[in-house]
Amino acid sequence: EVQLVESGGGLVHAGGSLRLSCTGSGFTWRDYDMIWVRQPPGKEIEWVARISTGGGSIRIAPSVEGRFTVSRDNHNRTMYLQMNSLKTEDTAMYYCAFSGDWNQRSQGTQVTVSS
Repeated sequence: EVQLVESGGGLVHAGGSLRLSCTGSGFTWRDYDMIWVRQPPGKEIEWVARISTGGGSIRIAPSVEGRFTVSRDNHNRTMYLQMNSLKTEDTAMYYCAFSGDWNQRSQGTQVTVSS
């Protein structure tokens, strides 16, 4: 069974930092480009960051560029999203997913940034 399990969300003040982790199982982790997406309250899901199989190609959404970074550890089947200088508009449910299929995503973790 394919599973993506993430952790690391929570409540943080604006300007603070959080790191999300996503661990995969049930598939060959190193064969898949992975992404982070988020869904702000009352809005559509949006793409945040993408990382290639080996981590050599990274794309970051303009709205978070310079503040968020994505990385992966293929040995441990884990991907990370380091979020710095958080803003209230970063408040959302965050998910990790397969780059080619957003419908296969984790259970989600809530990130709430207070002013």
